[in-house]
Amino acid sequence: MKIAVTGATGFVGTRLVERLQEEGHSVLVLTRDAVRGRRVFPESAFPKVEVVAYTPLESGEWQGAIAGCDGVVNLAGAPIAESRWTPERKKEILDSRNIGTQKIVEAIAQANPKPSVLVNSSAIGFYGSSETATFDETSANGDDFLAQVCREWEAEAQKVQESGTRLVILRTGIVLGMGGAIEKMLLPFKLFAGGPIGSGRQWFSWIHRDDLVNLILAALTNSQMNGVFNATAPNPVRMTEFTQVMGQVMHRPSWLPVPAIALEVLLGDAAHVVLEGQQVLPKRTQDSGFRYRYETVKPALEEVLK
Repeated sequence: MKIAVTGATGFVGTRLVERLQEEGHSVLVLTRDAVRGRRVFPESAFPKVEVVAYTPLESGEWQGAIAGCDGVVNLAGAPIAESRWTPERKKEILDSRNIGTQKIVEAIAQANPKPSVLVNSSAIGFYGSSETATFDETSANGDDFLAQVCREWEAEAQKVQESGTRLVILRTGIVLGMGGAIEKMLLPFKLFAGGPIGSGRQWFSWIHRDDLVNLILAALTNSQMNGVFNATAPNPVRMTEFTQVMGQVMHRPSWLPVPAIALEVLLGDAAHVVLEGQQVLPKRTQDSGFRYRYETVKPALEEVLK
């Protein structure tokens, strides 16, 4: 197969491209910075990877490159929790997802031949946050900013079905791997100052990066997969349990909490991502026959931090 990937130079995308090439597929990397893209995927190591510059918020010649691809994986989107949510930042977060997806769907509609499947990223922020509720793929949309972002993001992806292309939407939790959220949490533990963030009661719905990549590959190849699937492990934990396990794996204490006010001062409304959570179960994902390598958090962290 030939698979087009946006967000390919990111934390999940780089591993996905590696796996696709390992399994004999060709990959079209769509990136805003083609020079950086070729540094990440040098031709000597990635002979089956083609790097094409694209403008994610604008139509352009790049859209023609999607013709002849068997599938598209859309992982692109501005980081959610790396800075305060100013009005400008909120617009960037929203536009990078809904306009970016709109342009991918537009490219698929114009392609001849068309890709048979679009695997589009979303997030468990779709459900809003709660300390008591349990969410699965049938649960209603929340009413906060991230829920709005996910709703509009998914609505743009749904339009690809008008072209006869199969759609899989993956609502992804916190991805565990060396990088991403784990990398940001390492330093306090290394300094013997690790502990829960905020109340510690918020739910932490997670997935190991290898399981997420395997789920994307399953979505590309299993024609029976359609619609929304939660990309989370089947055993979410509360923040306190997560940091306790992290401390055990690192042989470090995990008793020193990070006060909520500290994050709120640093990130403003964006602290919501860390301080609130949701208990998300991957019911449709498991019903599809997908099998996880890492169902519980301790083996996942042991692999990441080995």
